[in-house]
Amino acid sequence: MNNFSNAERAEVLAQALPYIKKYNNEIIVVKYGGNAMINEQIKEQVMTDVVLLWLIGVKVVLVHGGGPEINELMDKLGKKPEFVDGLRVTDKETVDIVQMVLAGKVNKNLVNLLESKGGKAMGICGMDGRLIEAKVKDERLGFVGEITKINIKAVEDLLERGYIPVISTLGCDRDGNAYNINGDTAAAYIAGALNAKRLIMMTDVAGILKDKEDPDTLIPEISLSEAEKLFDEGIINGGMIPKVNCCIEAIHKGVDKVIIMDGRVPHSILMETLTNEGAGTMVMRDKK
Repeated sequence: MNNFSNAERAEVLAQALPYIKKYNNEIIVVKYGGNAMINEQIKEQVMTDVVLLWLIGVKVVLVHGGGPEINELMDKLGKKPEFVDGLRVTDKETVDIVQMVLAGKVNKNLVNLLESKGGKAMGICGMDGRLIEAKVKDERLGFVGEITKINIKAVEDLLERGYIPVISTLGCDRDGNAYNINGDTAAAYIAGALNAKRLIMMTDVAGILKDKEDPDTLIPEISLSEAEKLFDEGIINGGMIPKVNCCIEAIHKGVDKVIIMDGRVPHSILMETLTNEGAGTMVMRDKK
């Protein structure tokens, strides 16, 4: 906005007013992780956007992963990452690494960044307050968890006290075992438990594309029944399959709408929430 006049800046803010009213005091869950976290400049912009939404009265919950950071530490320790069906094989040593990286380095760095931008943030992991209870998902995967229960009270308490909860996706069982939880799945369950107005899934693609090689074929919105057709037609394929399934899960659990967007695009969160254009692909219930 450096080239904007004061009048033009004022007009932009005035046009955002209906959207500010729409989301004031509503809950938005932002899933942030993976390749969308690598660029430090973009990360700062995302945290700035989160703080801006918080300052205008939106209750933002940030759920994060950290796959690249986990791989980096494993590489330093001489441990080779293994994957089965896109999920990280997590033995006891690996789950300790995941816990150190997610609940430690990544979580606290994001909290610190939010605070430096003027926000009020509190970092927790899914093991705190047994937020995410889990069981073994597949014996082949080791300590990879399937969510059995969400205990959302701790997150609600933080929101009530004016914090931005920053949640790393670890889970636990009643025997004290820690589990690596898929970030998209955790975000869907947490958003559902909060009856969030929106779940924003930040990834490294523009959204659902008719042609994955052509960004201009972005599908701006789909209903649940349209999503099923896109599955059948093979348009939703590869890594987008589990992501869209998480969107559907979130809506079934009570989320109003879910957005899949490219987290590498500057200020994509603000484009989605405070403009008429939006960003990415919106997944929603079938219209009555």
